Amino acid sequence: MGLRIVVGSDNAGFEYKEALKADLEADDRVDEVIDVGVGANTDGNPYPNIGVAAGEKISDGEADRALLVCGTGIGVAMAAGKVPGVRASVAHDSFSVERLIKSNNAQVLTFGQRVIGLELARKLAGEWLGYEFDESSASADKVAVLSAYESGNAKDGDS
Repeated sequence: MGLRIVVGSDNAGFEYKEALKADLEADDRVDEVIDVGVGANTDGNPYPNIGVAAGEKISDGEADRALLVCGTGIGVAMAAGKVPGVRASVAHDSFSVERLIKSNNAQVLTFGQRVIGLELARKLAGEWLGYEFDESSASADKVAVLSAYESGNAKDGDS
């Protein structure tokens, strides 16, 4: 079964979102692309609304991952990361994209349209689709600490 990917952007990331969305829709590893905005003919939607909407799709089990774009990638990452159970980060190089999944089991990758070139964003998004988190890796214990803290079940010394 392929991935269900949420895409979204504010006005500052719209051009890249549309290009990345087309790439995802054409990729055999992706079964569904869910667009949470913004559209071409809107005055926009602030990045916090887009990030939270994408995070909620993941939290609710409607999607597996999200690819979000704003001017820097920072705002949508911060917004998506506010949704309980969602881990999000901006990444602009291959190693960071790999570690986003393999070390942190993050569901959300964000880009900054004003920071990264489109062709690099497309390349990194393609790489991102190929990574999976290994629940038996050394990183699994670290991700478990994050999840426990977030759920209020952290033990003394874990946080």
